[in-house]
Amino acid sequence: MNLATFSFIVTGVLLNALAQLLLKAGTKSIGAIHLTMDNWFSIGLKVATQLPIIGGLTCYVLSVVLWIIALSRVDVSIAYPMLSLGYVVTAVGAWYFFGEAVSLQRMAAIVVILIGVALLARS
Repeated sequence: MNLATFSFIVTGVLLNALAQLLLKAGTKSIGAIHLTMDNWFSIGLKVATQLPIIGGLTCYVLSVVLWIIALSRVDVSIAYPMLSLGYVVTAVGAWYFFGEAVSLQRMAAIVVILIGVALLARS
């Protein structure tokens, strides 16, 4: 895999992780969502007008464009496992921005993921 292809994959993964963090930020300002037949429209409107949620969805669209470019250049069996980098970025971002816990077990899982992606990228 060349540097350009790897860059498309990593940028797509980073945009996907940013999308998750923005969606979480948007839902934090709304609170827990409990849909009913009576409130689905008002809740949907509230969700659709949150700037972080709009930003997150935009990041998703951009990540899909980059992902399509990456898949046109590399086997899906190489590219798809690299999506696990998103877990690493999202876990760190959730800890930093939202104060979510990153336990020793999660840290060990992150290290395993990073080792796996490094091995995959070199294959």
